[in-house]
Amino acid sequence: MAHVLVIGASKGIGLETVKLSLAAGHRVRAFARSATAMTLSGAGLERFPGDALNAGDVASALDDIDVVVQALGVPTKNLLGPVTLFSDATNMLVPAMEKVGVRRLLAVTGFGTGDSRDAIGLLQRVPFRLVFGRAYDDKDAQEMRIRKSGLEWTFVRPGVLTPGSTTGRYKVLTEPSSWRNGLISRADVAHFIVGQIDRPAYERKAVVLIR
Repeated sequence: MAHVLVIGASKGIGLETVKLSLAAGHRVRAFARSATAMTLSGAGLERFPGDALNAGDVASALDDIDVVVQALGVPTKNLLGPVTLFSDATNMLVPAMEKVGVRRLLAVTGFGTGDSRDAIGLLQRVPFRLVFGRAYDDKDAQEMRIRKSGLEWTFVRPGVLTPGSTTGRYKVLTEPSSWRNGLISRADVAHFIVGQIDRPAYERKAVVLIR
């Protein structure tokens, strides 16, 4: 079993990843500013309060870790202003991982990031840019920084996120010609991530997830 660091563990995909990782028998260090308020429990869970933009917090969180899951998010209300969280946190995380020799990184970005931007349909492109443009420009910078590293990374690019339980029934699209938008639950994104902890099949690749 692995020792997994989940950054952004208190909500969304990060929280679902913590739950499923514990269910799979992994030890989990749940990193979030509000980690102490998490109501989850389990013998393998460590709540780790910290700031993803604080070098000391990040360095401490990486101690004895095998795999890092980066599942950061920003509130919807902040999308219309400048967004730098994804790239700033990544610029902190990547050299810290390289320094201590933690090599495996699963980074949640999104459909429309990097080379998947060209797969956005014409009718979706304008509203997508209006609402998510700043965040996804920063996610582009996040991915570019990771690509320049020597880490064993996977970019997890979910489509439109929905609530709901884990089904395990979703598509993993690996070829750019197949990339398209669609719905997927946060729990199913976490299901994919946890499956990659023990059985990495997409190292140094980007995948789009839809149901």
